[in-house]
Amino acid sequence: MRARSIAFLTIQVASNVLAAPAPQASAEAAPVVPESELPVDLATPLLSGVPEDALQAMQDLDEAAFQQVQDSLIELEGEATTEKKKKKRGLFSGCTLSKVQIRREWSTFTKTERKAYTDAVLCLQSKPALTPAAIAAGAKSRFDDFVNVHIMQTMEIHYTGNFLSWHRYFVWLYEQALRNECGYKGSQPYWNWGLTAIIGLEKSPHFDGSAYSLSGNGAPVASGGDVVLGGGNGLPPILIPTGTGGGCVTSGPFANMSVNQGPVNLDSPGGTIISNPEGPFAYNPRCLKRDLTDAINRQYANASAILANIALPRNIEDFQLTMQGVPGSGNIGIHGGGHYSLGGDPGRDVFTSPGDPAFYLHHAMIDRVWYLWQALSPSTRARGTSAVAGTRTFMNSPPSDNTTIEDLVDIPYTGGEAKQIKDLLSTVSGSFCYVYL
Repeated sequence: MRARSIAFLTIQVASNVLAAPAPQASAEAAPVVPESELPVDLATPLLSGVPEDALQAMQDLDEAAFQQVQDSLIELEGEATTEKKKKKRGLFSGCTLSKVQIRREWSTFTKTERKAYTDAVLCLQSKPALTPAAIAAGAKSRFDDFVNVHIMQTMEIHYTGNFLSWHRYFVWLYEQALRNECGYKGSQPYWNWGLTAIIGLEKSPHFDGSAYSLSGNGAPVASGGDVVLGGGNGLPPILIPTGTGGGCVTSGPFANMSVNQGPVNLDSPGGTIISNPEGPFAYNPRCLKRDLTDAINRQYANASAILANIALPRNIEDFQLTMQGVPGSGNIGIHGGGHYSLGGDPGRDVFTSPGDPAFYLHHAMIDRVWYLWQALSPSTRARGTSAVAGTRTFMNSPPSDNTTIEDLVDIPYTGGEAKQIKDLLSTVSGSFCYVYL
């Protein structure tokens, strides 16, 4: 199936799905769906409050995009018979249909697969850091190496031209560390926010707090009011609600983990911002906190919002702005929707957010949405100068040059070498060899 078929499918379903009102936050508890009934292929029965056919439309897009990747790999394998042709066609990495990794949604993992993944994360947290103490005294583990570099580069990797490619490489490097240093045999899972928007975060296999989850909510604490986002540069602030937790995570595999760095800019209830007075890289051990907030998940990261982000933007600038939230629009986008659905510390801190292991499933989903959007027009969205837009600094502050596909993405102490953006645009070329279901 070619990109034209996917584009036709998108147009066909989007008019109905996107015309329906987005599900609003509800004070009622989310309906309970037993884990045994969770979807293997996203074909879950739709529940009340969700636009009809939204998840089915997402499933159809997934299948169409995957079929296109299969067709492309088969075609390239048949034609690229020499090393020169392989280099020209992007197969020099050796990515073939037989070798491609398939990234799947967390709810489709068996309990054994889930535990293997969380065990590997705990393993990474037990290994000594590569980051020198002179650079970051708070980086105590290999897991912290990833948190630390995100802190260092935050203002150069959000609302920038490299936002998507940087985080694609970042999650891939994390996956490689799990595999190569901790013996993980599976692929990086993703968290489909459209599913938890229906099921409810605390009722989902992602965050139900069981031994086979990503741990659950934080202990309940009294709310201090809404969280206030932004409000600088003459833009109106965005008020988002708090959730049902807010304290330390007490259940699941990460109940006893330590968050070691930050906070740097932790958005907190009542409009306060908390920072570590000793600095962002100082050692500041504390528990992992979460404040799971269904209202945010349902408003900003539901199935129709995901589909809209794939179907409507016609260029990369609009796509990534929609995803991150257009400044001044009052919408935090699906990117913000996922982060603030988690809440807590470090979840509400844009700098230290990789300190919550769920970060990597959230950003795998971000990567998946980009992957699906690219599949609508691979020739312009997965290669060439039209595949990037934006400058090299956060909202172009301070003013900076435009990002180019020749720009380097360098993520030190994570185990990878610096790469040009043009080598990070496709999930089946260069170092990458994976697709999404």
